Amino acid sequence: MRLISCRIAVTLCLGAALFSEPRRTGSPLENLPKNIEILTRFGERADFSPDNRRVAFMAKSFGDAFVIDLSTRAIRCLTCGIPGAAFLRVMHLSSGDYLLIGPERFKDLKTSRGNENELWLLRQAPGSRPVKLGQKMSEGAAVSKKNLTVSFSETSTQNPQLPPGASRIILADVDLAAGALRNHRTIYESPDNRCSLEAQDFYDNDTKMTFTCYEPKGLASVWTVDLASRQVMPQSQSIGSYNEVEGIFPDGLFTCVESDQQAIRAGWSGLFRNIDIWKLKLDGTGKSFTRLTRFNDYEGWKASNPVVSTDGKRMAFQVARSADEAGVGYGILLYHLDRPAAGRVYP
Repeated sequence: MRLISCRIAVTLCLGAALFSEPRRTGSPLENLPKNIEILTRFGERADFSPDNRRVAFMAKSFGDAFVIDLSTRAIRCLTCGIPGAAFLRVMHLSSGDYLLIGPERFKDLKTSRGNENELWLLRQAPGSRPVKLGQKMSEGAAVSKKNLTVSFSETSTQNPQLPPGASRIILADVDLAAGALRNHRTIYESPDNRCSLEAQDFYDNDTKMTFTCYEPKGLASVWTVDLASRQVMPQSQSIGSYNEVEGIFPDGLFTCVESDQQAIRAGWSGLFRNIDIWKLKLDGTGKSFTRLTRFNDYEGWKASNPVVSTDGKRMAFQVARSADEAGVGYGILLYHLDRPAAGRVYP
């Protein structure tokens, strides 16, 4: 994989050239624009149902999974009947069932988020219990909204057969009846830790997928892969040191990105602790970024983990604190993309 090393130098020079701008005090929740509303006062890692009627989310890291009905705002716990539930993510399958990600039991942050992180199937019928799918994996997964295909990453931490630092992205099909994964196929590999892979979103009728390349020194970049040709393309070459892809738009032309570029431009420190949500055009230039949220303008705050509804009308995301680890959130918000919103495109 060819990484754009000059991007780092450009980022550092730009940050040094700017005077540090003061941040706002208080909370971004006190000054929300009209197109953003608070959906829940707790929770993290939201996911829209394929019909856009519900949003699933986690109460906390290593905790229980919930789902909220967007019409009634009724909240239902999916895993509260399971003693010691320690899941990290919940996502909707196209069947109406759920994919859970996390360890069987919490031990410690490194072990439970790394070595013992695995995939689970939770059927939608009341009283169902999670079933192990027999697959350890790294971080999150891409889940099709149209069929039972999922994608996930393995690193040498989960699969000792891989060389140290290596990672790969795998496609598989969920067999609901058997409670298992079938038809595993590797679509992309990285030989070392110059690029640690994480699958994110299918798009273009499930023929392509976005993924993040985590690089040394806390950097990250946005990439796409054609699932037929296996051809990959970098998408975030322009600005910032941390660009993690999150939440595809239904037209497949744009994606959400957790980016630190507003911090870099203001002369603040960057990386994952100082991110906001940006909209990136997937044209390979990395030049068309539109800022969607301004939570990081407030001292100690950020917005993260966005997902876009399949009709393109809403984005769910979480309010988060800069001091916390990636994925930790304190409530789910709805961004109405079909309402006027402030945003600036940087050439």
